[in-house]
Amino acid sequence: MAISFVRVDDRIIHGQVVIRWLAERQADGVIAVDDVAAKNPIIAKALKTAVPGPLKAFVMTVSHTAERWQDIVKSPKRYFLIAKSPATLVRLYQAGADLPSQQQSLDVGPMSVRQGARKVGPNANITEEDMKAFEFLIDHGMTVYFQLVPDSKKTTWEEAKAEFKKVRQN
Repeated sequence: MAISFVRVDDRIIHGQVVIRWLAERQADGVIAVDDVAAKNPIIAKALKTAVPGPLKAFVMTVSHTAERWQDIVKSPKRYFLIAKSPATLVRLYQAGADLPSQQQSLDVGPMSVRQGARKVGPNANITEEDMKAFEFLIDHGMTVYFQLVPDSKKTTWEEAKAEFKKVRQN
């Protein structure tokens, strides 16, 4: 399996992902999917330098990732796939990347406080749009859970969704 880990993290690539998760899940490289980061050479370079050698780091747009999807999944190398938001993964799926066939689980890391977001777990704040994107991914075969690092508490989608609805009612 070429994709060894799929994550949503609004910081995209940072030490927590690279150090903690790489100790848990094997990978030969990291593919960051984010249109804004991929189109900004300064951001792309900063993200790439957060990945220690000899690992490879790629910062790609959704369309470029979808174009290269078959090469990625057929590669003998294993990759972490990280997106800034669940909507990015939905767009990637809609562009032809069959995420569920490669990776059944989606780990959600930090999602910062922002307008319209509600807290559903540690460092996890989701909007209505995020909720719809997670539901889309679940409907297409993925299991969603929230976990910052491997040894932290794991929050299931059902728990996060219940918290989201509870906060909405208050």
